[in-house]
Amino acid sequence: MNDNLKFDKQHIWHPYTAIADELPIFQVTHAKGVYLYLSNGKRLIDGMASWWSVIHGYNHPYLNQAISKQLENMAHVMFGGLTHQPAIDLAQTLLAITDKRLDKIFFADSGSVAVEVAMKMALQYFFAQGKQQKQQFLTVRSGYHGDTFGAMSVCDPVTGMHHLFQGVLAPQLFVPAPYSITEDHTDHADIDALEMTLKTQHHTIAAVIIEPIVQGAGGMRIYRAEYLQAVRRLCNQYEVVLIFDEIATGFGRTGKLFAYQHAQVVPDILCLGKALTGGYMTLAATLTTELISSRISACGALMHGPTFMANPLACAVANASIQLLLASDWEQKVLAIEQQLQQQLMRCDHLSSVREVRVIGAIGVVEMYQAVDMQRMPEYFVEQNVWVRPFGKLVYIMPPYIISKEQLEILINAMYKVLAQYGDSALNE
Repeated sequence: MNDNLKFDKQHIWHPYTAIADELPIFQVTHAKGVYLYLSNGKRLIDGMASWWSVIHGYNHPYLNQAISKQLENMAHVMFGGLTHQPAIDLAQTLLAITDKRLDKIFFADSGSVAVEVAMKMALQYFFAQGKQQKQQFLTVRSGYHGDTFGAMSVCDPVTGMHHLFQGVLAPQLFVPAPYSITEDHTDHADIDALEMTLKTQHHTIAAVIIEPIVQGAGGMRIYRAEYLQAVRRLCNQYEVVLIFDEIATGFGRTGKLFAYQHAQVVPDILCLGKALTGGYMTLAATLTTELISSRISACGALMHGPTFMANPLACAVANASIQLLLASDWEQKVLAIEQQLQQQLMRCDHLSSVREVRVIGAIGVVEMYQAVDMQRMPEYFVEQNVWVRPFGKLVYIMPPYIISKEQLEILINAMYKVLAQYGDSALNE
């Protein structure tokens, strides 16, 4: 281990780790296309798109130019009392590609904050109507919405990452996760549970928050569009706000530009992030309707304002990233990734240590029977010249859309080889 990595181990926290723990850390010197270049000379195909955000690959000249051009004018300016062209351009772009009913935008600086803002919007919407009793949020098990306090409260309290804080988080309402598309269920017990909770407790519920079609870090579960349609119908029936968290699924990841389009329903509030800037800068957006914004505004301001709200560099590169996506044949690229995953990743289903393989869009998930060894498995993948970072029982990939057929095949083969070669020895933390 070189001196830089030793220093890092002793002094720097990484996500979901302790200082100086035994999990491996690899130093990246530069990145290009789908490749990460390590300080030890290795070149890795990135199967994670840096937590699902780098959809165009690394060091893209068009996105580099967008940031460089904006940098000539200003890197940042406060958004309180001021505005700027990149924010206006990005807002116009987002309004053009989302449903026309979503026409008000709040720019935040991370996905978690976008969720916090969405929750505040729902609360203030009802407070403005004198319905202060509507303070709770209803969500489903196996969900994940971020690491800040409001967001943590609507993550799965048992299987999620935040059970340590349950005693201090606001108590929310949870119903069973929607049936997976791979589960053979002919009944509607999942919808029935949701309906019963709304029927009996809607007077205290401000909003339902859910990740549409694909649950991300809470379990990488894929579920039916029918469930989302039922959620929309029930929220209308019981006068509850519907929030879709599309931070992970937005901008083409599931094969649709936005996952809610699979169900042809529209939320009252929509959270976007991750791929919004193509992985270049931290930025998120919370969109809502005229009805919600007007009710809030009639009784005062929306009380939120991050220092780096609508950062000009982030807005400029986000606008460029969306333009780049829309100008490309992204639908065909994501479809080709999906088809290749369905053809090649499915062979992992025959391994004794594998519980299930599931695919949608540019998402390939292998669920194991037992949790993987996070100390050893990333090293096994690096030995195969790929970057795959599992969590819990899940070994998955969400690669950049620009990945070639040959590069994806290398990635899939590495997953199969690691899981087949190490089997149970790569499991059991």
